[in-house]
Amino acid sequence: MSHLSSSNASPTEPESPHGALFLVLHYLQARELLAFQSVSRIFCDTISNDPSLWREITVQSPLSSKLTDESLLAITSRAEGTLRSLTLFNCLKISDAGLLTVVEQNPGITKLFVPGCVCLTADGMVEVVKRLHERKGNVNQLQLRLRGLCNIEKDHLDVLNSFLCKDGLLSKSPMPSFYGSNHSSGSINSDDGRPIDVDMCPMCRTVRLVFDCTRDECRRMEQRWIECRGCFFCIARCEDCGGCIDPEHMSHAESACNHLLCLDCWLQLPKCNTCNRPYCKGHNSIVGPTTGFICQECADGDFLDNVPEAGF
Repeated sequence: MSHLSSSNASPTEPESPHGALFLVLHYLQARELLAFQSVSRIFCDTISNDPSLWREITVQSPLSSKLTDESLLAITSRAEGTLRSLTLFNCLKISDAGLLTVVEQNPGITKLFVPGCVCLTADGMVEVVKRLHERKGNVNQLQLRLRGLCNIEKDHLDVLNSFLCKDGLLSKSPMPSFYGSNHSSGSINSDDGRPIDVDMCPMCRTVRLVFDCTRDECRRMEQRWIECRGCFFCIARCEDCGGCIDPEHMSHAESACNHLLCLDCWLQLPKCNTCNRPYCKGHNSIVGPTTGFICQECADGDFLDNVPEAGF
């Protein structure tokens, strides 16, 4: 009996978690940190009272659909003014006013990514950058990603570049931007050396994501490289390699997953036994190791052909 009582000396006081668990907290995103708070009082107190855990905040689905201006302010306030990085994926309820309040409280922010936040406006983002400049923030170090933001005009881009680029000057040789590293909703290339992800398309003169060509033959010929630089709407891009697609080969560019492929990539991939179209590499797991397969569209078509007509 005495042995049992000594081994359970404090039944009302829970044993402290191993110290390694607290190190893991620094690798968790906002949604996971919020979930960890409900594990125990110790975790709740640690997470709530440690500003270093909230200096880099990323919000993704499913939290993004629930995030409001008020909840965003509550989360970012835990950094106590030391927020450095804020990434909001498809946060449909975040407004210009809400984001501006967060930035005003965290003038040291150097990374602001807002892809798919449709309630944000170009005027609002300009005001955010202006406010950072007024608050003596690290504007020259700020990385801004606006993919999906509507109604960005040349005037907006000029103002943003005047603040974001050192001494108000654009680099004469900006780092190239390739289709494939920036276009997907779940991937943003944050280390490409560019202060802002959008640019003026040299063809349609619209502010969008503008891509350089990945093809060696295009890059070796300066004029050719310039000619095949543009947004996706002006220049067709291969889903796999990111290179430009020759208009003469457009009839062979379609894949079974409805993505475009250049002729070189198209030839290297296994084809559907029925329609002779490949899947792009991103959907190649559907095919598996076999060299012959039936794509989903053809399989569905065969199924419908075999369905007997209803008699009336």
